[in-house]
Amino acid sequence: MKINATAIPDVKLIQQSVFSDERGWFAESWNAEKFAEAGVPKLFVQDNQSKSHANVLRGLHYQVGKPQGKLVRVLRGQIFDVAVDLRRSSATFGKWVGVELRGTDLIDSLEIFWIPAGFAHGFLVQSESAEVAYKATAPYYPQGERTILWNDPQVGVNWPLLTPPIVSRKDLQGLNWASAISEFE
Repeated sequence: MKINATAIPDVKLIQQSVFSDERGWFAESWNAEKFAEAGVPKLFVQDNQSKSHANVLRGLHYQVGKPQGKLVRVLRGQIFDVAVDLRRSSATFGKWVGVELRGTDLIDSLEIFWIPAGFAHGFLVQSESAEVAYKATAPYYPQGERTILWNDPQVGVNWPLLTPPIVSRKDLQGLNWASAISEFE
């Protein structure tokens, strides 16, 4: 297991070895003890999976009241994955970090992105389609569900867009940064 630093120290890109032979490949996608050594909590309460088409942008999602930490990996395809720090007491409050994540059909290691609780999360599909799976440290909490506009200029995510993205109606109605931070503790 290799832990790669990001511009926000609490957000980590983890690379797991893939063992291949003539039959195919094998990788350990979750090991509570090993991941705990990297600062990832042992307890996850929900697994989610999505499939999205090319140029779909999901996010920037977060929950107030019951924030979720997320352990994200791509099963197939490629995404640009983003975490925005919403923790007022953090030195990186309001900053974002983005990484390209690829499924093992495109690379020879298993890439896993750790986003702690207290971050907004979003991603852009860069391949024809992408299947994304993530573990969450807290259950979905509809009353606390929020979205920051994906293109809010104060957040300033530099999405690698070639054309305007496909965004859900809900995400198009997200909060601007100034409105969103009024709820942060």
